[in-house]
Amino acid sequence: MRTPILTALVLIALAAPALADAYPLSGRWGQSTSGEKGPIDCGKLRVIGFNGSTRTDSKGGVPAYRNKSVTNDGPSRWRVVDTFTTGQISNGHTTYTLRRIDDDHVEMVQQPGGTVKLRRCK
Repeated sequence: MRTPILTALVLIALAAPALADAYPLSGRWGQSTSGEKGPIDCGKLRVIGFNGSTRTDSKGGVPAYRNKSVTNDGPSRWRVVDTFTTGQISNGHTTYTLRRIDDDHVEMVQQPGGTVKLRRCK
């Protein structure tokens, strides 16, 4: 009787998707260099959304990412690895650093690449 139960548990564990880390922040963030306080109207801006383990990008080269890992890299700073798939790339990876400046401002330091400054959307 133990063998069928053990076999069923092994099959369930193998069939279950690997759980990804959740992003250390959530919500929609618009690209902005403004240092003003408070959220902004993101209507015409590039918007990056963080929702659990999924990240979207309204004007980036890849519309959707899935988080693979988040590693704390200091106070309000995280090293993030995401996976993505496009028509030409399967299971691609991207690495960047997220840094929370304050409740309304975040920076994404892309590797390689530049820094994307984000401000919380209304």
